[in-house]
This record gives sequence, C-alpha cells and structure tokens, in this order.
Amino acid sequence: MSFDFSIIVDALPKMLMGIGLTFQLLVVSAVLGLILAIGLMLMRISGKWYLSWPAQVYIYIFRGTPILVQIFIVYYGFPQLEFIRDGFLWPMFRDPFGCAIFALTLNTGAYVSEILRGGVLGVDRGILEAGSALGLSVRQKFIYLTTPIATRLALPAYGNDIISLLKSTALASTITLADMTGIARTLVAQTFAPYEIFISLAIVYMILTWILQKSLGRVERYLGRYMEK
Repeated sequence: MSFDFSIIVDALPKMLMGIGLTFQLLVVSAVLGLILAIGLMLMRISGKWYLSWPAQVYIYIFRGTPILVQIFIVYYGFPQLEFIRDGFLWPMFRDPFGCAIFALTLNTGAYVSEILRGGVLGVDRGILEAGSALGLSVRQKFIYLTTPIATRLALPAYGNDIISLLKSTALASTITLADMTGIARTLVAQTFAPYEIFISLAIVYMILTWILQKSLGRVERYLGRYMEK
C-alpha cells in the first residue's frame, strides 16, 4: 500500500477551512450545555422528587443512547412534527447547524450535570458546618463555599467532557455540515484516498485536543493555586 504525502499537503488546508464551523459547534453547544447542566444539577440536588425524578430520567435517556442516534432523531425526526414546522422553532430545526447544536447541547448537558453534581457532593461537610457556625444562610453557603470548591473538583472531569464534545462535533458531518470531517469525507470521495485523508484529520484533532488539554490544565492550576505549598 502506497502512501501519498502530496495528498496530505493538498488536503490539510482544505480541511482546516472547516475548523471555524467545528469551533462554532464546540463553543455554542458547550456554553448552552453548561447552562442546561446547571439547571439539571440544581434539580437533582433540590431534594424534591418532582424535580429530581424528571432530571434523572432525562440524564438516563441521553447518557444511555448514542449521540449519533440523538442527532439523527433531531435532524430527521423533529421536522416531521407538525407543531415544530408551524412553530417558532422551525427556523432552527430546518437548518442542519441548528439541529446539531440542539442535539450536542442536550447530550453534553446530561453528562456535565452529573459532573457538577459530583463536585457539589464532594465538598467537605465540615466546611459547610463552619459556614453555618458563621451565620451564613443556605444560599450564601452554596454561592460562597460550595460553588468555588465544587468548580475546582469538577474541572478535570469537565475538561474531559469538553474534549469528548470536540470529537463528537465530527458527527455533525453526517447531516451534511461541512466541518472538518465533512470536508474530509468530500475529499475522500474526490481522491479515493481515505487512508491519507483520515490520518491527516486524526492528526488535526489530536493537535486540537492537546491545545484544549493544556489550556484547561492552566485553568485547573490557577483555580487550585491556593492548595499549592
């Protein structure tokens, strides 16, 4: 089997034309997913069954089914619903980008909510008891004690989820979006050289993953600076 480096040299600039769309998918779905995750986490720790149970069911469904299936349901299934076609959400669901953002947001929100809940539950009870001794209310303890510590505890796992989300954006190419993976698939159809094209794409994703890891590592060290001796 021959390996043509000229194909890689020619393909890389073309694939990188889709990096903007890839980052749009990543950033928008990560931000919206975090907002959703915070809401789900608050429902889970509320202590009220009518809030906790719906959140648990939601999390189970989206963690228990493949993200690719979820993308297909949103893209192929939602537009078939009459109330969506006739409603204000139709402009979003008629566009592949909107469908991809919606599916990625719902999926990452389910995972991140459990990460955040783990961080909250990991806060030492002694710290909260000290807050109570100082006269802090439940809300004040959550804002000033639980939130900063839980954020620090949850950040490593959250960073892993962001990296996983970056790789999940590649699935958006299955619904006609021309991100890096979508462009790579087009190049494979044109060149009949899947080996060179997809190895090049894998290298690009590994570089992006390395950049994210280093960036999140810096944030983690900054937030944990008070723990350093």
